[in-house]
Amino acid sequence: MTRLLLALSLALQATALAHAEPSPARPAGIEIREYPWQALPGEANEALAREGDRRRGERLYALCRGCHLASAGGSPDGSIPQLAGQHGSVLIKQMADIRTGARHNASMYPFAAVLADPQDLADLAAFLEGLCIPRQHGQSEAPDAAQKVAKGKSLYDQECSVCHGARGEGSRHRMYPVIAGQHHAYLLRQMTEIRDGKRPNANPEMLRVISRYDDEQLLAIAAYQASLSMPGRMCKERIPARKR
Repeated sequence: MTRLLLALSLALQATALAHAEPSPARPAGIEIREYPWQALPGEANEALAREGDRRRGERLYALCRGCHLASAGGSPDGSIPQLAGQHGSVLIKQMADIRTGARHNASMYPFAAVLADPQDLADLAAFLEGLCIPRQHGQSEAPDAAQKVAKGKSLYDQECSVCHGARGEGSRHRMYPVIAGQHHAYLLRQMTEIRDGKRPNANPEMLRVISRYDDEQLLAIAAYQASLSMPGRMCKERIPARKR
């Protein structure tokens, strides 16, 4: 009953936001090049073709703030991913996949489901993409974390960097996610689920590559990935106030 009331409340909020300030489709959307994996359903393609309104997206983000936090930094324990600074194309695809059931996420579905239309997806994605990436995020807590990072770097440089970039920057146009600033536990969980066939919406090329890695190798890769940062995209460091 509590979940039903929450879903109804969120639906009413989203409907009000959608009609409060309509944003017509505009031509300056996200350009996506042609790759077989990116044969997306109509809703995702419509959202990608629209220019997102960040101010409206910020208001829609009220639905997400309770879990993903005001910073969109998520949770260091990896239960909630960091969304800030993620490519809008990646966010749109994942939200659309959750809404259609192509990606299974029971906790996220009630919130994604109440977004009204493709414009809502475009607006919310534009807001999140424009945020700086928090510097504080979950790192490997293994006793040999430094060794795992070194091993992970070697593995990452061999294959992962081809798609995700040397600094974990991903690709907006090819829908490869930003992984810099992401939580170690979240990265590990997603890679494991993709390898084990539990993420049916995963890029087939990612599945092909990652299927060869064992648990220890994934631990190392996740440790290295979580150590990455992107100059110009990370939030500014806070300078402690001097005591008088």
